[in-house]
Amino acid sequence: MGPLLDLLNSRPLVNGKERDTLGDPAGGRRWAREHGGEGTLAELELLREARDALRDVVRGENSPTVLTPLLKGVNQTPEITSDGLQWTVKTPPHARLTVEVILAWAATEEHMPGRLRPCANDECQLFLLDRSRANRARWCSMAACGNRAKARRHYERTR
Repeated sequence: MGPLLDLLNSRPLVNGKERDTLGDPAGGRRWAREHGGEGTLAELELLREARDALRDVVRGENSPTVLTPLLKGVNQTPEITSDGLQWTVKTPPHARLTVEVILAWAATEEHMPGRLRPCANDECQLFLLDRSRANRARWCSMAACGNRAKARRHYERTR
């Protein structure tokens, strides 16, 4: 789950200004390498494109079909092993990390539908994966966004 949520959250607001972790070539290279990528310019460009498309999909602003062009040149090959049928995903080298993130998103949607979502704080651009039993988590961080929302409601009630 790490690379998916990390990619979605790679454009946070810091002191009210957006900071794009993948926008700076050195920072983007570092981010890609920390997540198993190579950090090439082609890889970073595809990761930014995937991030923006996934953000729109998770927010419900776009259909998952916008991800189709990002899977160009990707093939799955079946192989029979002693453990049974296994699939090997083959991608162009610069697309491997992006494809892994898209596959992680698809698996999340299949196994945990509706649990990957944007933070409920309108002043936050981060996403969360709700692992709670009740599926009622609303904030990326209870300490940051959740506390702010509760403090704001308390202030409005006591005014």
